[in-house]
Amino acid sequence: MDGRKRCAWCTSDPLYQAYHDDEWGRPIVGDDRRLYELLVLDMNQAGLSWITILRKRENFRRAFDGFDVAIIADYGPDKVEALLQDKGIIRNRAKIEAAIFAARDVLAIQREYGSFSNYLWAFVQHQPIIYHRQSLADVPEYTPEAQAMSAALRKRGWRFVGPTVCYAFMQSAGLVNDHTADCWLAP
Repeated sequence: MDGRKRCAWCTSDPLYQAYHDDEWGRPIVGDDRRLYELLVLDMNQAGLSWITILRKRENFRRAFDGFDVAIIADYGPDKVEALLQDKGIIRNRAKIEAAIFAARDVLAIQREYGSFSNYLWAFVQHQPIIYHRQSLADVPEYTPEAQAMSAALRKRGWRFVGPTVCYAFMQSAGLVNDHTADCWLAP
């Protein structure tokens, strides 16, 4: 233990602490691959704990070709079947197919908006929203911005992107900063 006070959701697990300290709430701008990766991981978290996903992240990266959307967009039935056999990831057909659909749509979004980053950051007017939450109890399940992102992605045909998933993504990708006042990374 390093003695640092962290947000209440962060356990003493070193992997969780590294994620909290080095990634969560730090803005990812202009990196479509990383944004797609985080959103797919959050989509896979639905019904599971985040630490479960973090422990499988390297397996996801390997199985999903480094989250290269151009490669994933070309996945066919054989690749879906291979992914369903991969014990290192979440083997859920609906989630795998949702990630493939998302990759195809990211390519369309890039054509329409210049980048996936531009599209996502528009939900927060291209500036991180910095909250000054006093405690974990003050952090909502989702915000109006997350609801808007969820509705927009669902309208495009995405699945596993409810407002709670979108808000978790917004937190992890730094579109919002929800480090609480007692955390050493508080804004």
